[in-house]
Amino acid sequence: MTSSRLLKVLAPAAAAVLLMTACAGGNEGGGSETAAEGGETGSSEEGGGDPIRIGVIGAADSQWTVFADKAEEAGLEVEIVDFSDYQIPNRALADEELDLNQFQHIQFLANFNVNSGTDLEPIGATAVYPLNLYSVEYSSVEEIPDGAQVAVPNDPTNLARALLNLQQAGLIELADGGSSFSTEADVLTDSSRVQVVPVDAAQTATTLQGGSVAASIVNNDFVAKAGLSDDNIVYPDDPSGDAIKPYINIFAARAADKDNPDYLKLVEIWHDPEVLAAVAEDSGGLAIIVDNPAEELQEILADIESNAPTS
Repeated sequence: MTSSRLLKVLAPAAAAVLLMTACAGGNEGGGSETAAEGGETGSSEEGGGDPIRIGVIGAADSQWTVFADKAEEAGLEVEIVDFSDYQIPNRALADEELDLNQFQHIQFLANFNVNSGTDLEPIGATAVYPLNLYSVEYSSVEEIPDGAQVAVPNDPTNLARALLNLQQAGLIELADGGSSFSTEADVLTDSSRVQVVPVDAAQTATTLQGGSVAASIVNNDFVAKAGLSDDNIVYPDDPSGDAIKPYINIFAARAADKDNPDYLKLVEIWHDPEVLAAVAEDSGGLAIIVDNPAEELQEILADIESNAPTS
């Protein structure tokens, strides 16, 4: 390859190998071999070296092409590795199959660290994405009938955030007011208007479009792909204030690499105006760009982890 830039989205067969390898580690993170071509991962240096492998959800988004071009201009070679399952990129990072990932917020990372015994760290902020309530049948929360079913993402951190949003909308009530660790078991059915249906995050939009639920909390990754728009929002999330800080999206690295200058440079490159313009286009204008310092992000993570319930 003559270009020094490598923007590589794994082909379906190769992706399947990577997914199976990562899954083989299970919750215990058993030692699966890296699926990276060329073996070990590491920084890209002048004169050769492995590309910096970054795991993402949605590698086809235009931001990653622009980002890779900007990285090349800065002398850094990156390889964008695509995943469709939220549960895998952190395991792949911990197992040194990736150098960085960029797909999650701090709360999600904290949950992974606590349950996996890992020490992945945020090294840069990217954006906050609202977790809105959508409906294709009703135009307001008030129109949603009592007893209707509402889909929510079933991964623990997005589940808790979705439940808090539904409580704020007046559709459910949570035990003890709820928290960032609430689950469907905390929904007080006798005083809630709707039934909560946890599904895989990727299925929240398709379940809604299929008509089996009255409304759905949909992650930003799946909104545009499902043909949803602002017109379908029946209750907007409020991505502002201290309460939203656990939901700042981040670049994550292994703790030993949190001060790697190449990785920190890539965080800066992501905030280049041309990259941010692509992010705005990819997100349909929903992304709210943030630039909290790494030290603050790491303090937020430590606070969440210290308050996490033990499994």
